[in-house]
Amino acid sequence: MIGPLKALVSAAKDRMGRRRLAQRWERLRSRGMHIGHNVWLPASTWIDTSYCFLISIGDNCGFGEECHILAHDAQMDEFLDAARVGRVTVHESCHIGARSVILPGVEIGPRTIVGAGSIISKSLPADSVCAGNPARVICTLQEYLEKHRAGLASSRSFQYSLSMSAEEREALIRATANGTVYITGGHSAELRGEGGTPRTELPGSTVELSLSSPT
Repeated sequence: MIGPLKALVSAAKDRMGRRRLAQRWERLRSRGMHIGHNVWLPASTWIDTSYCFLISIGDNCGFGEECHILAHDAQMDEFLDAARVGRVTVHESCHIGARSVILPGVEIGPRTIVGAGSIISKSLPADSVCAGNPARVICTLQEYLEKHRAGLASSRSFQYSLSMSAEEREALIRATANGTVYITGGHSAELRGEGGTPRTELPGSTVELSLSSPT
């Protein structure tokens, strides 16, 4: 009896959390921030709400946990009685690693991947993979994808599942003992609304993906 009750409570908490997240996105939009379709913007993302109307996030972007997006810099305010503000533009299909910081006046080109813990103080080019403090180009997106295509061809892979069985978990643990393993099909599941990551609505949809129930 306790098991099913815990599952019901967990599902209710999940639905409530997703609803709060969707409401937050709408509040930011109402204040002038552009948030595109199919965007993962976690609750832990710190947004410069005072100047969020200067922030634009394109379609299909994703942010790791605890990122910061700043559109103003007031560190000199005590001395100059002035603060610097600047637009922040994250173009479509960018993916920003956990605990990265995006500073004012930065533009991140389309299809750019930024490694976790990066400080993005200058604009980054399209189709690149960047990391560091300050973030700089490590390789092109094409080079990065070719590396992982080769990895997919030579490594073991598992099909994405929102709820892995005990046997599947054990198989995954054993496989990772021998090196890199890939999980396939996760993005497709997200697009079908079957994934575990809440996202903003898809183009043409009137229902937030964040409010859909995982299957």
